[in-house]
Amino acid sequence: MIKEKYLRYSLIGLITLMGWFIVSGLWAYMNGLFGAFTVFVLVRNQMIYLTEKRHVKKALAAALILLEVSACVLVPLYMLTWALVNKMQEVNLDIKELIETVRHLISMIEDKTGYDLLNVSNIEAATGFLTRSVQAIISQVGGVFIATFVMILLLYFMLISRQEIEDYTYHLLPFSDDNKQAVMVEVRRMVRSNAIGIPMLAFIQGIIALTGYWATGVPSPVLFGALTAFAGIIPLVGTGIVWAPLVVYLALTGNWIAAICLAAYCGLILINIDNVIRFLLQKKLADIHPLITIFGVILGLKLFGFWGIIFGPLLLSMFCLLVNIFKKKYLDR
Repeated sequence: MIKEKYLRYSLIGLITLMGWFIVSGLWAYMNGLFGAFTVFVLVRNQMIYLTEKRHVKKALAAALILLEVSACVLVPLYMLTWALVNKMQEVNLDIKELIETVRHLISMIEDKTGYDLLNVSNIEAATGFLTRSVQAIISQVGGVFIATFVMILLLYFMLISRQEIEDYTYHLLPFSDDNKQAVMVEVRRMVRSNAIGIPMLAFIQGIIALTGYWATGVPSPVLFGALTAFAGIIPLVGTGIVWAPLVVYLALTGNWIAAICLAAYCGLILINIDNVIRFLLQKKLADIHPLITIFGVILGLKLFGFWGIIFGPLLLSMFCLLVNIFKKKYLDR
């Protein structure tokens, strides 16, 4: 009995230790794994249909689905990125007027407070911040290409071995059959809800913001509308990251009426529509509590990066589900 326990716990310890080393060593590629898992959940029914109903060979079916994923997701994403890069090169801001306005503002602050914003320490801090930001952007761009390659590679093998992976995972879950089924259903429901709902929300926010930017004369409204769509993914802060600096820019360039109108439009319409649409979509697609969505995305972005917008809410939802399973199995007795 003692020997059996020793062997069991030693094996568990070795598995945990080796698993930690493997995950920590491959953590840089986890975004590709998360992306492959997300897309796999979305397209698994297509794989089942092609292989079991149409009797298409697994390799061919997986290749067809990868072409579909590339056509529907990757190609538009890269085209949008390329268009944004080209659009940024065409941005035509009145730099001279903006610099004069900023200088005037700095002079006013120094006259009234005695604080020099252009001292050496502030300039050094600003330079360091810009350098780190550029390095981070370059690193993220390279990471996107690596994550995309890993995602496509893993997705292909996940589709090929779909049945084996699902059966193996199902038998590993430490629950009863009913609870195993509940966990699997919850995972699929949450992933589909976030993978479909979040892009829809971003698109709607981008269109609404684009309308306001165009009406108030913001330079390159398409560019900033797209940036607002991406920023809208982040709860609590969200679109304000983009439109608030634009309001300041319009005010600094002397266009006070446009600045006030844009601030009112975004503060009264864009923010409220953001909250309403976010909660309605999540409620419609998966009946998720708003707090799980908000704090799940915050937690997920910190832990997993971009894919945390999907796996953060999933993590919180699974935690609540496991607590409920424990309650029903052990406490309700």
